[in-house]
This record gives sequence, C-alpha cells and structure tokens, in this order.
Amino acid sequence: MDIILRIYFRDIKNIVTNWVALVIILALVGLPSLYAWFNIKASWDPYGNTKGIAVAVSNLDQGTVLRGKSVNIGNQVVQSLKQNKKLGWTFVSEDAALDGVKHGTYYASITIPKDFSEKIISVLNANPKKPVIVYTVNEKINAVAPKITSSGASGVVDQISKNFVKTASESIFTIFHEIGVELERDLPTIERVKELIFKIEADIPQINRFVNIALDDATKAQIIVGNAKKNLPKVQEIAGNGIELTNHLSQFLSKSDDTLHKIEPSIKENIIFLSEIANNSRGIAARLQDHSASKEEIAKAIDNLQSGVNIADTLNKILTQLDGVSGRQEMGPIRQRVTTVMNQFQQEINLLNNLGMDVNKGQTISNNPIQKINQLSSASTNILNGLVANFDTVIVPKVKHSINIAKESVRDASEVLGQVNKDLPTIKKLLNDASQGATIGINEVSTIKKELPVAEVQIKKIAKRIRDFEKKENIHDIISLLKHDVQKESNFFKEPVLLKERQLYHIPNYGSAMSPFFTTLSLWVGAMLLISLLTVEVGGSELKSYQIFFGRYLTFLTLGLLQSLLVTIGDIYLLHAFVLEKLWFILFGLWNSVVFITIVYTFVSVFGNIGKSIGIVLLVLQISGSGGTFPIQVTPAFFQLLNPFLPFTYSISLMREAVGGILWDIAQRDVMILCIFLFLSFLIGIFLKRPINHLTRKFVQKAEESKLIH
Repeated sequence: MDIILRIYFRDIKNIVTNWVALVIILALVGLPSLYAWFNIKASWDPYGNTKGIAVAVSNLDQGTVLRGKSVNIGNQVVQSLKQNKKLGWTFVSEDAALDGVKHGTYYASITIPKDFSEKIISVLNANPKKPVIVYTVNEKINAVAPKITSSGASGVVDQISKNFVKTASESIFTIFHEIGVELERDLPTIERVKELIFKIEADIPQINRFVNIALDDATKAQIIVGNAKKNLPKVQEIAGNGIELTNHLSQFLSKSDDTLHKIEPSIKENIIFLSEIANNSRGIAARLQDHSASKEEIAKAIDNLQSGVNIADTLNKILTQLDGVSGRQEMGPIRQRVTTVMNQFQQEINLLNNLGMDVNKGQTISNNPIQKINQLSSASTNILNGLVANFDTVIVPKVKHSINIAKESVRDASEVLGQVNKDLPTIKKLLNDASQGATIGINEVSTIKKELPVAEVQIKKIAKRIRDFEKKENIHDIISLLKHDVQKESNFFKEPVLLKERQLYHIPNYGSAMSPFFTTLSLWVGAMLLISLLTVEVGGSELKSYQIFFGRYLTFLTLGLLQSLLVTIGDIYLLHAFVLEKLWFILFGLWNSVVFITIVYTFVSVFGNIGKSIGIVLLVLQISGSGGTFPIQVTPAFFQLLNPFLPFTYSISLMREAVGGILWDIAQRDVMILCIFLFLSFLIGIFLKRPINHLTRKFVQKAEESKLIH
C-alpha cells in the first residue's frame, strides 16, 4: 500500500512542480465540462423557439356561396395563422412557396387549394367531399424540422376540424332551439289534440250506437224500396184503364213529380258513392305497394269496383232516360264522364284480378300495375269530384229542366199514357238500383260496424301511450332540453374531451432534461482524454503489476473526480440547469466518474493501445444504445439487446433521478449495477495486467518501431 501511495503522491508532485504538465492537466480537467456545457446550452429550449422555422403558406381558395352569402374559409385559416406564433408563417404565392422549399428558404409549405371552401360546404350535399390541404416539406435541410413543421400542419388541420365541428353543432343546436321554441308555442294545440283523443275514447260507446242506428235506417230504406216495387203493378193497371185514366192522371203526375224529385239526390248519392269506391282503390294500391294487402282485401276491392261499374251503368241509363223525357241530349257530357269512370273501374278490376293471382302464387308484385291503379283511381276521383262540385249548378238544373218538360208533355192525355207506359220500366229499374244501393249501404255500414272495434283498440292504445309518456316524461323538461344555450353546447362538441396533463418530475426545459446524458457523456470523453495524453505505465521493474495499476489509477481517479466536480457544479450554477437534488447530482456524477475512469483505465492499463480502441468503441455504442436521447424502444433491435449491458444506461438513469426527483429503488439499482462494472474492472486490472502485458510486449515494441505509435 505504501508503494501505491508513493506512486500517487509522486504524480501529484510532478504535476504541481511542472508548469507545462499543470497546464495540460488543467486543460484535461476543463475540456469535458466545455463539451457538456456547449451541448446542453445549444439544446436548451429548441421547441420553444420554433417561430424561427419558416413555413410558407399559399391560399388559393376561391371561396363559395352559402345561402346567398360569400364564404372563404381559406382566408379565415390565413387570419388564424397570422395570430399563431408557434412557427414562422410566411404568406406567399404558390410558385414562391415551392421554390423557397426547394432552395431551403422555407422548411415546408402549406397550400390551401382553390376548392377548399367548396368541399367543406359540400357536407350539406348528398355527396360530401373531404377538402385537402397540401403539405410540402424539404427533409434534406434538417432531420428535426420536418417533424416540427408536420406538427404545425397537423395543428392547422386540427383547428379547422374543431371550428367546423363547432359551426356544424352550433347550426344543429340552433335548429333544436327553434324546435323547442315552436314546441313551447304549440303546446296548447298539443294539449287540445290529447284532450280530443281522450274524448274520442270516451265517446266510442256513443259512436257504436250511431252506427247501429245507421244500419237500422239503411234496412228500413231497403224495405221502403221493396214496397215501392210492389206498387208498380198498380200504377200499370191505372195506366191501362182508358176511361179512368184522365181522372187519375193528375194524381199520378203528382206522385210522379215527387218520384222525379227524388232522382236528384239519388244521382248525387250514386256519384258520391262512386267517388268513395275510387278513393278505396287508391287505398288498396297503397297497401299493395307496401306488400300488406291480403287476398281477401283484393277480392273485396274487386267487388266494390264491380258494384261501382253496375251503379255507373245504372246512372248512365237514368241520364239517358232523362234525355229521352226531355227530347234533348243535355245529359250527354255527364254520361260520357260516367262512362269513362265505368271503363276505368273495369280496367282496375282486370289489374286487381291479375295482382290477386300473383299474390295467390306467392310471386313478387310489380310496381307498374300498382302505379296504373293509382293513376286510374286518381283520374276517376278527379272526374267524380268534378261532377259532385258541379252537381247543384249544372246537373240539378238539367234534371229539373227534364222534369218540367215531362210535366208539360203529360198534360196531353194520350201522351201521358204513352209516357207512363214508357217510363214504368225505367222506374222499376231505378227502384232496383235503389234497392242495390241500399244493399251496398247496408254492407258498408256493416263493414264499419265490423271495423269499429279495431279502431276502438287503436284509439285506446294511443290514449294509453300518451298516459304512459306523461308518467315517465315531462314535455316541459324536453322543451327545456331543446332550448339549452347554443354556444355552450357547440363549444362542448368542438372539444368534448379535455386533456388534463399531470407532469410527474417536471423538468422545465429541454436542456435540463438532456443534462444527464451530456454530463455522463462528457465524463466518459474526459476519461478518454486522460488515457490518450497520460501514460498508464510507471517506471521501475521491481514494482508489482497491481502496485503499478493502483498507483497510477489513483492519479487518473483524482483527475476524473475533478472533471466530474467541475462539470456538475457548472451545470447547476453556471448554466442554471434545473436539478431538483443538487447534492445528489454532484455525488452521482462523482460515482459515474469513478466507474468510467476505472473501466477506461483498466482497458488501457491491461491492453495498451488496444484498450484505447475498446474505449472508443464503447463510447460509440453507448451513445446509440443507452437511450440517452431517444427512448431505447424506438431504436433497432440490436441496440435494445445491447442496452442492459452498457454502463451509460445506468449512469444516465442515476443522473436523471437527481434532476427530476429520486426514486431510491431505481437509484439503488443503478448504483449496484455500476458496482458490478467497477468490480469486474478491478478483477481484470489485478489478475490480467501482468500476463496480458507480457503477451503484448512484442506487439507494442513493433508498433513503436513505426515512429508513429507510442
């Protein structure tokens, strides 16, 4: 031990007494600090000074028109970027931007195309198109700048998207607000409709009673028509009596006058009934179109249309007979319309027969015949509605005119007899038709009576749903929800989720965060400088290898500790780098220096110049594989595999603990692993120095003969 200390103190004395050696030693102590400080300061806050990164912006947007207003979203983007100081936005033409990016004047460019506003507004159309912002970057200029400019471009797109979402949601909630206002205004009407449904529900028994009365009245009407048909033979008998004809003629005319007056409402009723049949055909067409019509409904519709054909035919005959009574053709245009309706009904019957066959066979129903039925029904309805509308002003006067002509004709006895004999079959036919009409009326009322229970069930269901809704929901709450503040709602949808960032072990700037890496790196570089300029050999053949090893090792260790003190204290007090645990930062730096000096010194002491090469190789590998700059997970697999076996991995981690806040389990792990590196280095230095030096002596001598390598 005395010899080791003697070697150490002799080295210190030689340094102090030789001013050249002292200057060199001071330089060796100071150079690693400069290496660390320059690198830390250069990377102090690169992401906070991005406003110097020039990015060209070219706005080609021609705008568009929305609801009569000119809109240019490209101009809005430009105005927004002028307020954005994160990057050096420069607004130029498209050609100038492209040329500037090529020549490095700008790191990147953003081009807003001429159809930008048009495509954004296209969201209101059936086929919306996404707008595109063209981002051009020159990746040759710098490795990091493209990432920064890309982030800026993404920010522009993100801001546009957020503003679009805010505007769209604002429009939607404005509509909701208007609906809420209208709903609140129409609330009395809604309440009246609700009360009406409840009233219908309460009046259903009375409606059933009225339907029964109507059925009874229709049955009585059929009986009356039957009695009239029975009395026709008596009228015929009266007409056959020659002498008594004139005595009874006036009485017959009076009765005939009443009968003829009943023709007017009968004609109108028949026309209205035909109109109802035409409307029912449109209903069956709608049910066929949604495939909900059954075979029975089709058959029933055919029967109704056939009844309509019969009634139309009878009506035509009545009109023909009226023309016959008057001797004129005043009913001709009306007959033509009724004939048209009758033909259209017959066409609908044919189409429904064919569709019924398709339904029976389970075949798919084509839309063409259904559309044809709709067209025919609509045409028939229009004709019949026209007849009903003109009945009192056109048809009734013509009927009355025909009746008056009949009266005048009957005044002559012989003509009266002929006219009576002629009109008796017609009257009989009218009674038959009336009987058929009464039968149809009975059938329809019976159908209503049959369907009324179904309607009753539906009304009760609706009333029940209203009551259930009132139990579970409050329409006033719904109105209140719809009338929420539009701006607050749209702002929520613009940014529905906020990011609350929690920074553990906060480090205020990038330079401070990089100080563990550059400080550690400078200590290794300092160790390499020492072994490059200072010799590890000690004169004296009588000295043992371990004495030489530890004697000169203490000298190197002292210089390494001085390097560490200078660089760590300078980081804290000269650069003012953020360090939470200042004392531990200095102590961990000293420990790292002990480990690095030991490793590098051992390699050179044992292997000579080859050891220097090993130190340089380790330096290169540790810069790439220690995870000092980028997360090790983003590096190639080779470096990830190498990472656990490198001293830098644990030295940098230890320094980071002091900078951000110490977790002692991590710090203890790092110290223990570095102890293993230290222990292995000592083993190599103690047991391998003499045998390896003996083996490499001839190699070293040969190298020295070159006069280039010492």
